[in-house]
Amino acid sequence: MRFLPAFLSVILLATGCRVAAPDGPTTSPATPTAFSKTAAPTDTISVGSAPWRQFFQDPVLAGLIDTALQQNLDLKVAVQRVEVFQAQYLARRGALFPSVSAVGTAGLDRYGKYTMTGIGNFDTNLSQNIADNQRVPTALTPDLFVGLRSSWEIDLWGKLRSRRKAAYLRVLGSEQGRNLITTNLVADVARAYYELLTLDNQLAILLRNTRFQQEGLRLIRIQKQAGRVTQLAVQQFAAQALRTESLAYETRQRITETETQLNQLLGRYPQPIRRGPALPNQSGLPTKLSAGLPATALLRRPDVRQAELQLRATSADVDAARAAFLPSLTLTPYVGLNAFRANLLLDPGSVVYGAVAGLAGPILNRAQYRADFREAVANNYEGYYRYQQALQTGFREVVVGLQGLENFQSVVNLRTREVEQLTSAVATSNDLFVAGYATYLEVITAQRSVLEAELSLAETRQALLLQSVNLYRALGGGWQ
Repeated sequence: MRFLPAFLSVILLATGCRVAAPDGPTTSPATPTAFSKTAAPTDTISVGSAPWRQFFQDPVLAGLIDTALQQNLDLKVAVQRVEVFQAQYLARRGALFPSVSAVGTAGLDRYGKYTMTGIGNFDTNLSQNIADNQRVPTALTPDLFVGLRSSWEIDLWGKLRSRRKAAYLRVLGSEQGRNLITTNLVADVARAYYELLTLDNQLAILLRNTRFQQEGLRLIRIQKQAGRVTQLAVQQFAAQALRTESLAYETRQRITETETQLNQLLGRYPQPIRRGPALPNQSGLPTKLSAGLPATALLRRPDVRQAELQLRATSADVDAARAAFLPSLTLTPYVGLNAFRANLLLDPGSVVYGAVAGLAGPILNRAQYRADFREAVANNYEGYYRYQQALQTGFREVVVGLQGLENFQSVVNLRTREVEQLTSAVATSNDLFVAGYATYLEVITAQRSVLEAELSLAETRQALLLQSVNLYRALGGGWQ
């Protein structure tokens, strides 16, 4: 027993030198105080804090989003991923408490005549101090045990608590991952819906222009019969009408593809999609969107929150890896009934109990511990850089969204005026052609130009709506 203190001292000296904390990663530039130079530094209101039902005011779109949140398969997978991390947390938390197992064992041993146990049993059976039921069977010696055994690692250095903390932070991070999928899902449904409205609008434009061009083709044929134009003019008008008709079929195909994509987001098989107001009359989004301050607006983004929680989890992993170099204390108590005959197992004299305390720590081969520590530090650095990357990505998306709202609103205004001018030019070219002051090529050019301008205006209106949706998502909206 006099060697026990010395042995414990050797273990403590060999493993007691705690590994120094790693140096922090290279610092990144500070986040700007405002998203733009013109933004008010005290403007803390962000559209990202608005619930999606308040942001998307089109009741049809709101119904589609609600269906997607209930049935989308990606979101269901994210919910199960949260369950996985919660199970891992329960396992880490359980490691702090002693484990107790019910044990029942039965064994048979034949001890040699020239062993300590064999000689001891033979000598015991010759003793006059034991009763008959205490005599040990010598041919085959049974060993019966029924009872409880426990194992408990005492968390001296916080290793298990650090692992529990890391697991808990990963649960929170998985919940933010689910929120991130929710945010993206809301935005994807809105984008697909507005794309569908845009295609409907373009199809209506193409069908209307097809009717106009067919009427123009009928009139140009009459004029050809009257000798006012040649067959070339008829062919030019017919080719233009055929091209417009072909564009209509292409648009129908794109509508089918978009409807199918939207149905998949809704977690269902292809079926008709309801529409709200047409694109020119669509006013289902707020007209003025504010971003707020980066310090608060970006922290509302689920990806930023997830990256922050992951960073904190990897920091806890580093603490656990450092504590693993220190000796661990394990207690293994037991209590039960032990006998070498079944009829004696329930006898009060068969009650046994005891406890063993073990102190263990790495001394010679610590390569695995060094590797775990190095991996934990690398993961911690990676988590820091991913957090900074999430901040920079969020800042970029907000800046692009804010500028996009201003620029595309101006584009919509200008292209609306362009369509008005070209529509007037078509009427003017028709009048001049009838009066003999314009050629049929000028009429065709005017018709083609107004068609292209109307299709472009529809795409620009869609881009303006999508900029609003993207800005809402960039500011962390949609998961509330």
